[in-house]
Amino acid sequence: MNEKYKFAPQYVKRVIMMWFNKLIAAILPYMPKNFVWIFSSKYIAGKTIDDAVKVSQKLNKDGYMVTVDLLGEFITELNQAEENRDMYLEIIDRVEASHVDGNYSLKPTMFGLLIDPKACYKNVRQIVEKAAGYNNFVRIDMEDSQCVDLEIEMFRKLKKEFPENVGLVLQAYMKRTIDDLNDLMDLQDSDVPINYRICKGIYVEPENIAYQKYEEINQHFLTDLEFMFKNKLYSGIATHDVPLVKGAYELIEKYNVPPEAYEFQMLYGVAPSLRKSIITKGHRLRVYVPFGKDWFAYSTRRLKENPKMATDIIKGIFVKG
Repeated sequence: MNEKYKFAPQYVKRVIMMWFNKLIAAILPYMPKNFVWIFSSKYIAGKTIDDAVKVSQKLNKDGYMVTVDLLGEFITELNQAEENRDMYLEIIDRVEASHVDGNYSLKPTMFGLLIDPKACYKNVRQIVEKAAGYNNFVRIDMEDSQCVDLEIEMFRKLKKEFPENVGLVLQAYMKRTIDDLNDLMDLQDSDVPINYRICKGIYVEPENIAYQKYEEINQHFLTDLEFMFKNKLYSGIATHDVPLVKGAYELIEKYNVPPEAYEFQMLYGVAPSLRKSIITKGHRLRVYVPFGKDWFAYSTRRLKENPKMATDIIKGIFVKG
């Protein structure tokens, strides 16, 4: 067989699957929710706090830490912010009473960031204060570019009041991230390091402010992580990308980073074999455990970010049907 055409069938198959997955990702938001749940149930702990606690306890038993997250973002009314705040306060009490080895993540737009930043800060501060009362920790998730300055400002204020109880997410695909790392160094304390999660970034951003290519994003992810290690910042390494995991291993060895100064982080339901291999090598790993009634929006966004997950939907239909 001519070498030029030797792998043509495999190539055609890959192209067909790529377009099939994209088609499923495009139409899924318009499908019945019961159908979407076939996909979602693998990536979401459930719809209630009891579901989240049960999943978290199982993950703890398997050797993983967790971060619990109530799904929701970009609210339109401030009364929704107060409801979300009260739910988080209840979640913290419930999780602590269950002796889960975990902390908490939240999105500020869920508490009115783009409606009333002062009211949002007040809501989030109450949640951090509640977690601090249990000697625990809240991670402020980073959202799209319109939110970055507001969320960094919020983190600054909270970090000064609750130095051990609050952290921030930074996104490697944002061109400003390395500058933000430098600008925030005034918060660094040798006794209580700044605590970051570094991830690639999920929001669609224009080319002038965000790197677009896979190789570029990966390069800057490792550049940002190296900055954290060099400056002895606490690093949450949030990735499912094998090259980035290997790159992180190399940096950990290069800078002789102690095990208590970093952790890997992964989404619930994603790349379980990679997750297991990381802890088998002796690294700590935290699993993001999302739950709540707003699972539908989260699920459809996850699929748009990674259309390859469409294959899981088809498998789910035949397994559960």
